[in-house]
Amino acid sequence: MQLFTGISELVVNDLDALGELDIITDAALLIDDGRVVWSGPSAQADTAVAEHFGASEERPGGLGGSAPAAPRPEVAAVNDDDIVNGEVTSVGELAELETIDLGGKAVIPGFVDSHNHLVFAGDRSEEFAARMAGQKYSAGGIATTVAATRAATEDELEGNLVHLLEQARRQGTTTFEIKSGYGLTVADEIRALDIINRHTEESTLIAAHVVPPEYKDDPEGYVDLVIDEIIPAAQGKAKWIDAFCETGAFTEDQTKRIIAAGKAAGMKPRLHANQLTEGGALKLGAELGCVSVDHATFASDSDLAVLAEAGTVVTLLPGIEFSTRQPYPDARRYVDAGVRLAIATDCNPGSGFSNSVPFAIAIGVRDMHFTVEQAVWAATAGGANALQRTDVGHLGAGARADLAVLDAPSCRHLAYRPGVQLVERVYSDGELIADNRPQI
Repeated sequence: MQLFTGISELVVNDLDALGELDIITDAALLIDDGRVVWSGPSAQADTAVAEHFGASEERPGGLGGSAPAAPRPEVAAVNDDDIVNGEVTSVGELAELETIDLGGKAVIPGFVDSHNHLVFAGDRSEEFAARMAGQKYSAGGIATTVAATRAATEDELEGNLVHLLEQARRQGTTTFEIKSGYGLTVADEIRALDIINRHTEESTLIAAHVVPPEYKDDPEGYVDLVIDEIIPAAQGKAKWIDAFCETGAFTEDQTKRIIAAGKAAGMKPRLHANQLTEGGALKLGAELGCVSVDHATFASDSDLAVLAEAGTVVTLLPGIEFSTRQPYPDARRYVDAGVRLAIATDCNPGSGFSNSVPFAIAIGVRDMHFTVEQAVWAATAGGANALQRTDVGHLGAGARADLAVLDAPSCRHLAYRPGVQLVERVYSDGELIADNRPQI
């Protein structure tokens, strides 16, 4: 069991309200068996520990004084069968309590990065340099990565994935969605999913990423391959089905058929929509019941109204607009329309090779007009909503103990000090998984 004290600012998060961080200042956090059992003011920490152990008084010695006990706070059980209601159902043996004094640092939930393309080989830095020199981005560059990925060994692909995950964890990400999409054959897409499933439960099949070169003159033939062979082979291996509905990728009719086939195979739908043009993909995503539509760079007022009505999460990807020089969508329009929002990195080798959520937050605030509170929420609770998760993205009773300790007094510093390594330590399920403190 761990008790974190000396927290200057604890971001707990309300999963249902954009920007509602439910901040507690001068806070403490109690963790047992990888779950948050209590979060609240430091003055109530002793009582919370006693409550968790089923005791009627404070533990001997308190937290450094003999102040009277505060009113008994609610704590949650660590029994996975009863974490939703936050009631204590089992206490077990008294465990050793480790107290960790953070000395006035802020704590936030671990980032939930709900959009990633991390199973690939090859380098496209030359393409990036060409864009910076004025060349326009198009979907066709994906084919370059497809060729390199097909030629790579499974060990090479997994080694690169592990390296990228380690980088991201050091920047505070604790939950990852990862897509296939750079193989585009039955064998290569299944190979990618097998790799992904060794590292996250949020696996997405996006065989409909782009039409591969061998089907250049027969795109309908490739759609048939996706529906008739790839999706059946991926059944039980992919939690999500995705498609790139865009000029140069897949039409709305093709997308509808692919998503329907994925849903029939038990996969939940999500969609790449309106990244390059203001087409009908956003409305299509709402119609198909997609949990999240991602990119949404070009969105009309009627698009936003339909998405708000459907309750579809819109996942904005600030790093992509940064890297492609596409126009930044104005998050204020989406918020005013009542759309549910998330922020993710969309780390990929072509349109945006950054796996830093703090970087995405800073861009979101500076160029997409999120408030700081909205951006932090969108990268944590918003990402959880985009994955239909209630156990991550917050630090309320019953949540997974996934958290980032910031080398700063407030989460506002994530946007206030862009480009600075502010994530000091990262915990997943209560275990330290990254430590950026200087090693003496």
